[in-house]
Amino acid sequence: MSRFNDLFTPGVIDYVLDNSLREPEILTRLRAETAKLPNGNMQIPEEEGQLMQLLVRMTGTRRALEVGVFTGYSSLAVALAMPADGTIVACDISDEYTQVARRYWAEAGVSHRIDLRIAPASESLDRLIAEGAEGTFDFAFVDADKPAYAGYYEQCLRLVRKGGLILLDNMFMKGNVMDSGATDEGVVAIHAMNRFIHQDERVDQLLLPFSDGITLALKR
Repeated sequence: MSRFNDLFTPGVIDYVLDNSLREPEILTRLRAETAKLPNGNMQIPEEEGQLMQLLVRMTGTRRALEVGVFTGYSSLAVALAMPADGTIVACDISDEYTQVARRYWAEAGVSHRIDLRIAPASESLDRLIAEGAEGTFDFAFVDADKPAYAGYYEQCLRLVRKGGLILLDNMFMKGNVMDSGATDEGVVAIHAMNRFIHQDERVDQLLLPFSDGITLALKR
């Protein structure tokens, strides 16, 4: 989801983009095409993609997991940052939106690195666990249906290795997690996740005031 400008002022964001962003041209084009879609606001902002690339390089990620693909910006960013033998298992339910992703993956020459699985993500993750993939992933990114985050988190925690990193997006829900009277199912679920991960001794964690709020959870 796009950043929330009431939390981060346009002036600060513009300064960051002007003085920090290094976005490959193919990602710029994908972002522009996605912005024209009815649900274009589900796209992560470009600085978050750059952060993901930095984290992938810092962790030496060769095997990544993505829950929620949309038009493929985040998976493409990760694929471009990985070594030549890197692979991504990308989970989504939309064939329509991932058709856009496939075009850009092919153009970037990284299609062979991305194993796209069109099915409910919980089923795809369970299948990976059943196939013996526990502890084999270096990095996981979760940006999908918010009420299901608790389940995705537990599945990803099983699938990443010790020292593996899980990144969860939209942990502010446009600031609504700070509303004690919120009743929206997604907001309530994400607020509960923030409280849960804060106390989860299985990980080292940090909730960052970045984009729409991201949580980094490093498996102990």
